[in-house]
Amino acid sequence: MLRDLVSSARAGVLATVDPDGTPQMSNIYFLPDPGARLIRFSTTADRRKARNLERHRRAAVHVTGENFLNYAVAEGTVTLAIAHDRRDDAVAELLEVHSALGAPVDSDAFGQNMVESHRMVVRIHVDRIYGQLIARTPRFER
Repeated sequence: MLRDLVSSARAGVLATVDPDGTPQMSNIYFLPDPGARLIRFSTTADRRKARNLERHRRAAVHVTGENFLNYAVAEGTVTLAIAHDRRDDAVAELLEVHSALGAPVDSDAFGQNMVESHRMVVRIHVDRIYGQLIARTPRFER
């Protein structure tokens, strides 16, 4: 099932929309919820993807399956939580995302680092998943 592919992944390609309407893509590590209804990742507010998401609150994440023929794309609306104070809810959520993805976390300095680096949690509220799952291996991968 496509939702299973997304919910078991931790890496994918994020697609956002540049001001001129062209796609902008970035490799990201992300944390999906078990049902793939929510995808969260961390970025800094000065990155192009973050600026695009602040302007246009829709995004998609492409996840590759076991072979090139298998993939899923999760699309949805976006909400952002920007770290403004080392004790705010955004920092708590950033800690959860970073820890779950295996990043080394110095809990004493974490909050201040998130504020100083203008980190934010991006939440994609998934409303559509499409793709394909095919059992055979492509000829050129054998």
